[in-house]
Amino acid sequence: MKRIAGGVRRYPIVAIAVLVGILGVILALVGQSQVSQWGVSAFALVVAAIQFWDMLKNLLSGSWGIDVLAIMAIIATVLVGEYWASLVIVLMLSGGEALEDYAAGRANRELRSLLDRAPRIAHKIASHDESEIDDVPIDEVRIGDRLLVRPSEIVPVDGQLDSDAGSFDESSVTGESLPVDRLRGEPILSGSLNGQAAIAMIVTTPARESQYQQIVALVEVAAASRAPLVRLADRFAVPFTIVSLLIAGAAWFLTGDPVRFAEVLVVATPCPLLIAAPVAFMGGMSRSSRHGIIVKGGGTLEQVSRARTVAFDKTGTLTQGEPTVVDIRAEAGFSQAELFALVASAEDYSSHVLAKAIVHEAKERGLELRGATFAREEATNGVMAVIDGKEVVVGKLAFVAEHAGNSKATMISSGELAVYVAVQGEFAGAILLSDQVRHNAAHTIEAFRSMGIHQFLMLTGDARETAEHVALEVGITSPAAHLLPQDKVEIVRQIVERPVIMVGDGVNDAPVLAVADVGIAMGARGATAASESADVVIIHDDLASAADAMAIGQRTMRVALQSIWLGIGLSIGLMMFGAFGFLPAIVGAALQEVVDLATILNALRALRGGQLPGELARRELIQSNLQLKR
Repeated sequence: MKRIAGGVRRYPIVAIAVLVGILGVILALVGQSQVSQWGVSAFALVVAAIQFWDMLKNLLSGSWGIDVLAIMAIIATVLVGEYWASLVIVLMLSGGEALEDYAAGRANRELRSLLDRAPRIAHKIASHDESEIDDVPIDEVRIGDRLLVRPSEIVPVDGQLDSDAGSFDESSVTGESLPVDRLRGEPILSGSLNGQAAIAMIVTTPARESQYQQIVALVEVAAASRAPLVRLADRFAVPFTIVSLLIAGAAWFLTGDPVRFAEVLVVATPCPLLIAAPVAFMGGMSRSSRHGIIVKGGGTLEQVSRARTVAFDKTGTLTQGEPTVVDIRAEAGFSQAELFALVASAEDYSSHVLAKAIVHEAKERGLELRGATFAREEATNGVMAVIDGKEVVVGKLAFVAEHAGNSKATMISSGELAVYVAVQGEFAGAILLSDQVRHNAAHTIEAFRSMGIHQFLMLTGDARETAEHVALEVGITSPAAHLLPQDKVEIVRQIVERPVIMVGDGVNDAPVLAVADVGIAMGARGATAASESADVVIIHDDLASAADAMAIGQRTMRVALQSIWLGIGLSIGLMMFGAFGFLPAIVGAALQEVVDLATILNALRALRGGQLPGELARRELIQSNLQLKR
């Protein structure tokens, strides 16, 4: 009963139309047909007047709509005595909003799933007694608090595991389809689904800054947006109205029967055009969210579907953004393992990204890091430390040369860089690192090319040699190097082939993401400037999802336009039947509802589609890895 009452309050004209219809039928059955006709006709004309007033307000605001056909159909059917048909048109117009709400809710279901899953409480473990658990709002959780996450619960905030081990489903956050195992001290992401065992965790990030809450905020922006293709549907208003009036006028003129005019206009009502576009776009946004792609505005899907140029940042976008050790070149007197252990022990006192890569690699190799009796980091140059009584200097060649006169440059390949080492005033060798190109970068370029992109750019602040090496590997012929953020902005502004998609990941990409027609931010990692400036945010760290966004956009546009043309085609077909007298007004009004339903069902096809480029790339990678293992 509450749901019915809510529906009546939300759609009062629908409720009144149903009530008027019931009373009209009762009056007709008791011999009061004249009263029934007057009552139904009066109600229909009142609704027509309301619609006319709304149409005038839209015209004054500069928006041309197609409600004029519905208004004319109501008036025409009343004038020729087809008052039951006028009531059906009223029901169709007023019920159209309810139909659209239902269809949009169906399409929006997956888009809202993140919001529905958002945890609101956390189980806080008391510091004085671990058996005491307090349920507190997640906004009251502080860094350092210990939380209990029960089996199959959502991890409420970012933190690190404080149990021996745990298994988590991170698919809603990272896109990883298989459970991920974590050990004590390893990070766990908010939004992950805990496995079958309760775990304890230590909070490392407040709720408002945690991964999942940031994703939820992005989804809320996306869910509140309005698809602009509704305006495209309005562009069909003038020609559709003219064609409808010509058919109706010709039928009246050739037959001399004004009823024909009414019968044509009954099936010329514009609900398919008004419903098709927004339903299709909500479906496209919903499908995007299921694949970890948050589209902030409906207009983005239309823009990305028409893109002609794609520009990429290099580091962290086309490459992994995480340097890895590729070679250890030890000079005479040192083994590779001994040299690398000394370097990693010294770099353990540095905060540089290269230092972290070296330390990580040393731990992966099982090398023991030694403590330093003295350590000092020289900003932008390197680090000097005393380990086992030996002075170890690690960093740029010029910095190391200040401590070892026999230092020399080592040969490196494109895309590599060297970290030099001196021990006790003698040059000891170099560690070579490389930022590896993503395994699916070339495939992503090809996927974009297959969808109509012909111009690709790479914009980076790195050296030209490194930029050209990466560009050659992924298939981009126009790399631009040594760029500052403002240089990237200027290049994108001057591109002629538009719309332009810009794909980036770092804070320094925020300006160019904002100035591009469509900015795509790779990997949502909290409230970064990149994700806030972008139009599309890819939740997981997968470059192929950028191509997925374009594929979904193109599919959505096709479905939306197909739905619009389907509605127009069916309406014109019914108009021709009405013009030749084969379609009574009451039957035509009922059939128009069938046209509405067909249009909505077709628009909902945007929820699904063929295999996306990213899915194909991931499947090929899995098959390749399996073959290598064999």
